[in-house]
Amino acid sequence: MNRMTRNLRILSVFVFSMLFAWILTFLFEGQVLYSLLQHFGKQTDVYILSAIVAHLAGLFSCGFLVKSPQIAKHVMASGMLICLAFSIPFFFAPSVLWLVALILMGYIAGCSTAAWGYYLKTCTPKHERIKSCADVLIVSNLIMIAINVVAIKGSPFIGLTLSMLCLVVGFVLTCQLPVEAMISWKSDTGKKVSSDMRKPMAMLFLFVSVITINSGLMYQVINPAFEHLTGLVSWYWAVPYIVALTIMRNLPLRFKRSIFLYVGMSMIIGAFISFMLLGRGAGDYLIVDTLMLGACGIFDLFWWSIIADMLDFSENPVKIFGIGLSANVFGVLGGGVLGVTLTSMQLPSAEVAVIALTVVCVTLVLLPLLNHELLILLKNHAYLVAYKGANECEREAIIHKNNILDPLTNREQEVLELILSGKSNKAIAELLFISESTVKTHARNIYSKYYVSSRAELISTLLKS
Repeated sequence: MNRMTRNLRILSVFVFSMLFAWILTFLFEGQVLYSLLQHFGKQTDVYILSAIVAHLAGLFSCGFLVKSPQIAKHVMASGMLICLAFSIPFFFAPSVLWLVALILMGYIAGCSTAAWGYYLKTCTPKHERIKSCADVLIVSNLIMIAINVVAIKGSPFIGLTLSMLCLVVGFVLTCQLPVEAMISWKSDTGKKVSSDMRKPMAMLFLFVSVITINSGLMYQVINPAFEHLTGLVSWYWAVPYIVALTIMRNLPLRFKRSIFLYVGMSMIIGAFISFMLLGRGAGDYLIVDTLMLGACGIFDLFWWSIIADMLDFSENPVKIFGIGLSANVFGVLGGGVLGVTLTSMQLPSAEVAVIALTVVCVTLVLLPLLNHELLILLKNHAYLVAYKGANECEREAIIHKNNILDPLTNREQEVLELILSGKSNKAIAELLFISESTVKTHARNIYSKYYVSSRAELISTLLKS
C-alpha cells in the first residue's frame, strides 16, 4: 500500500471515528446523555428508545436516498453540522425540543454513518478493511472512555462540549476527503445488489439481530445492577472491548478467526452465568464486564468486516453498509425493549440469564448456516471456515455439476476430490503415492481451470455453482 493510499485510509478512519465517538458518548445510549437526564431528574426510557429508533431508520433508509459519492460526502458533512446545532438545547433545561432533537439527530446520524460506506470501500484496500473497521471501533471507544470519565466524574455539560468537539473535528476532516477517488471508482460487479447476495445478507441480518439482543439486555439489566460503581464503570466498561478488538485486528490475515466466534459465545454465556451467581461488588463487575464486552468486541469486528467485504457486490456501498449496521441497532433495540420489560417485571437474575442463554443457543444454530452462505459469497474471509468433509457421493456430485472448458485429467479429478474432503497436500501425496510438489502442481492446474487462486475460492466456486 503506497503512502497516498495509506494516508487516505487513515483520514477516512479518523473522520468516521469522530462521528462514531459522538454517537457512542451522546446519542446511542451514551453516558453524556444519561448524565444529563439524571442531572435534570428525567426518565431515560423514552429519550433513549426514540433516539435508537430514529438511528435505525436513518441507517436503513440512507442507501435508498444517497446514490452518489458527492451526495454521500455532503450527507456526512452537513449531518455533523446539523447534529452539532441540535446538541445545543441540551445545555438548557429539558423541554419538548430535547425529544425532537434526539429524533432528528438519530436519523441524520444514521444517514451519516451509512454514507461512510463509500469511503470504506474506496479509501481502504480490500485486504485492509478489517483493520479499518477495527481502527474505527478502537479509536472511537478510546475517545468515548475519556469523555465518559469527564461526564460521570466531572460535569455532564463538559462531557457534552467534548462530544460536540468530536463533531467539529469530524466536519473539518470530512471536508478534506477527496470525492475524486470515489467518482473514479467503478463497481467490481457492474451490477446492483444481486440475487446471490440477498440470502447471505438476510442471514447476516438475522444472526446479528439475534445475538445483539444480549447487548440490549446488557444495557438495560446488567449495567443498572452495577450503577453504584460509578468510578470504575466510567473508565473500565469499554476496556475489554478495545483489548479484544486489538487482538483480533493484529492477527495475521491468513489466521482463521472462526474459532473466536465460538469463544465469544462462550464468553457471553459466562457473563450471564456470572451475573446470576456473583454479587454486585467491584470484582464481580470486572468479571462480568470483561466477559461480556470482550465478546462484543469479537462479534462487532466479525460483522463489520463481513459487511466491509460485501461492499464489493454493489454499486451503492451506502445501502449495504447502512442495512448491515442497522441489524446491530435492531438487535440492541429489541434487547433494550426486552430488558425494560424484564426490569419492570422484576425478574430474578437467574431468569434473565436463562433468556440470554436461549438467545445464544439460537445463534449457535444459525452460525453454521451463516458460515455456509457467506463462504459462497466471500470465499476466503478470515472469519469463515472453508468447506470440508463431504462424503464421496457429494464430492463427485459437486465436481460433475461444474462444467469447465478445459476438463480435468483423471489425476486432477482425484486431487480435487481429496481437496473437497479436507485433505492437506501432504495427506493427498501419501494417498496417491506422489510427491507433495506434484500435488501442488495439480492443484495449481485445477485452480487455473476454475479461474480461482486458492482452495477456499475453489470450494466456494464449486458450491456456488
